[in-house]
Amino acid sequence: MTAGAVVLMALGSNPPSAGPFCLATYYKLDSVDHALHSDQPQAANRWNAIEIFFSGTRGGNADRLAEVNKLNSAAELNCHFIICNGVGARDGEIESTQRWQTQRSARLEAPGTDRTIRVCLIGNGTSAVPTEYQLGRLRILLESLCRRFSIPNDAVRIPRECE
Repeated sequence: MTAGAVVLMALGSNPPSAGPFCLATYYKLDSVDHALHSDQPQAANRWNAIEIFFSGTRGGNADRLAEVNKLNSAAELNCHFIICNGVGARDGEIESTQRWQTQRSARLEAPGTDRTIRVCLIGNGTSAVPTEYQLGRLRILLESLCRRFSIPNDAVRIPRECE
């Protein structure tokens, strides 16, 4: 254990590049609790489902997605959270959108989906599959949301690439 600590201290902020996951970088990300904060009160029964989907882009953040979708601003994005992939924002960074801050529903066409939390993973799901950071942060975000709003596991829709 001491040898491992010495190696980590020697590496400092220069983690090994061969590994898919680096704790030093991971800990530089804001906490999931920070992302869950909103400007409006969060009623315990406000949300009853979660849907995860891909952005259809290879990289970006909230502002870039708004630009790609020809929206006036990131405030118009039709999701509550964005999990970045390292291209345009830090890998695993969770951005809450204006929709989450105001606790507004996403615009979905299916009836009864006005209580669905939408999480966007940056990437197109084929050539830009989720990174290890994204998947790790997605798991933590889902656990926190399910616990906070009593959302059952069968009410979480996850793309096959994220399972």
